[in-house]
Amino acid sequence: MNAAEIKRLRTESALKEILPEAFASLDDTMLKGLCVTDVDCKKGRYDAFVYLDKMALDEREQEYVLTHLKKVSKILQNYCVCEFGWFRAPNFHFKFDDSLEHQNRMDELFSKVEKELKND
Repeated sequence: MNAAEIKRLRTESALKEILPEAFASLDDTMLKGLCVTDVDCKKGRYDAFVYLDKMALDEREQEYVLTHLKKVSKILQNYCVCEFGWFRAPNFHFKFDDSLEHQNRMDELFSKVEKELKND
C-alpha cells in the first residue's frame, strides 16, 4: 500500500463519519436521517461516490432524495472543508446501495439449488 492509497482510504473513512452529521445539519427532514453505507473515492480524491441505505424508501422518495442531495452538495462540501480543515472536499455523487438486495437474491438462488439437489 502506497502513501496515496492510504490517504484515499483515510478520506473515505472520514467522509463515512462526517456525512451523516452533515445531513443532520440540513433543514430537510427527508435528508436528516440518511445513512451512509459506503464511500468510494476515486484516484486523486476529486470525486467521491457516496452509497446510501434505501431504508424502505419508495421510488418517488429516492428520486426526491437524490435531486435534493445534488442541490445541497456544495453545502455538504463546505461542511466537510470546515470540519476537517481541508483545502477542498471531493465532488459528491450520491447513489443508493443495492448490495443488500443482490445478496438476498443470491441467497434465495442458492437455497433453491440446495433444495433441488436434496430432492434428486
